[in-house]
Amino acid sequence: MATKWFLTNFGYEVDTARSAEEGLALFDIHTHDLIITDNSMPTMSGAELAHIIKLRSGSTPVIMFSGAPPADHSCLDRVIRRPAHLLALKEAADDLLGTRNSS
Repeated sequence: MATKWFLTNFGYEVDTARSAEEGLALFDIHTHDLIITDNSMPTMSGAELAHIIKLRSGSTPVIMFSGAPPADHSCLDRVIRRPAHLLALKEAADDLLGTRNSS
């Protein structure tokens, strides 16, 4: 929730999901410009989530914000290893979205 609050204060509209499956059910290529995930989730890792997102929409950037990122970063556009300040996450989102978000 802190991450959602932080990014919302910079003008991002943020949807959250409690699991990778919930996130996949929520994901809409026309609504979601960026995916931020952790790698450590029950039943499906963030890397597996990223792979499925890229199959659905190869142009949607995926950021992994995790204390335990996977060795294979091939489906990830950016990896930020925790602990890291949330500003690093915001800067990565700004960079990957370019002019799509004017914050």
